[in-house]
Amino acid sequence: MQQSTVFTPQPEVFTVSSTNFTPESRKKPVISGTDAVAGAVGGVFSVLLGQPFDLIRVRLQTSNSSNVLKTTRDIWVHEGPLAFYKGAAAPFIGAGVCVSIQFAVFHSLRQAFEHDGRSELAKAYLFGGAAGAANSILSSPVEHIRTRLQLQPHGVARLYAGPIDCIRSIVKQAGIRGIFKAYPVAFVKETQAFGCYFLAFEASMTGLSKVRGKLRNDMSAWEIIPCGALGGIGFWVGSFPLDVIKTRLQGDSFGADAKYKSTRMAVMKTWQEGGMKAFWRGLSPTLVRTSLSSAGCFTAVEQIRKLMATPQQLEPL
Repeated sequence: MQQSTVFTPQPEVFTVSSTNFTPESRKKPVISGTDAVAGAVGGVFSVLLGQPFDLIRVRLQTSNSSNVLKTTRDIWVHEGPLAFYKGAAAPFIGAGVCVSIQFAVFHSLRQAFEHDGRSELAKAYLFGGAAGAANSILSSPVEHIRTRLQLQPHGVARLYAGPIDCIRSIVKQAGIRGIFKAYPVAFVKETQAFGCYFLAFEASMTGLSKVRGKLRNDMSAWEIIPCGALGGIGFWVGSFPLDVIKTRLQGDSFGADAKYKSTRMAVMKTWQEGGMKAFWRGLSPTLVRTSLSSAGCFTAVEQIRKLMATPQQLEPL
């Protein structure tokens, strides 16, 4: 009698294999239009939900105060409610493109190395980090401009009329290179942050799908929301001290007027101001913000991918 062969599924996410990347297990990365569009919509959602909390984060990171309520009240009283969206023009312009890059790069790499045998969690971190590195080329200038707009005085004392005026001022003072101020720190921060971002989200989705007894693609929007929130929390918990230094450097003056002459000096002065606590100043409003914005972003992305993607693209990886 001919013996039948039983094919067993690949190990689930939490199984780690020592299999190396091989040409046979690797496909050429292909950027999906579906992932790009889904990421762009997710980016807009994330800015709408998170911008007010981001303003508070920047104010706390660049001051000696850690009082969230006082900082929020001062903005409301002295600058008005619309001030919570100060500097939002640049993120609205860039967020769609940035998040589009993140998800397109992540999913293209994930599909290219679909059958390499390595842990899905390891791949989530590595490919998320690659997405962050690619994204940093655009996100760093956008964050730089937003930070300067958020830190400028209110009313007649304001320094910039808007994003374009801010760019002109930066170029006039420091040339095109000035737009990429603190880029090395931004690159490291984005790589680490997005590695943790996608790792936390994928681990949450896998764990919840097992608990619920569902396939990944059968998860409802309400089930994706908490996983997206955890992804955002992973993003910031894994990278917040780096972001504090990046924000201080990007908000600093240029040339002889600069408070921080180097990244090392920024680290030392931050430590002198408050020790380890200074590197986590502004975390609480950031976690509130990221829970909202990341939940909205991931939910929008996952739902749009379901609507637009082919069955092959939606197969569990």
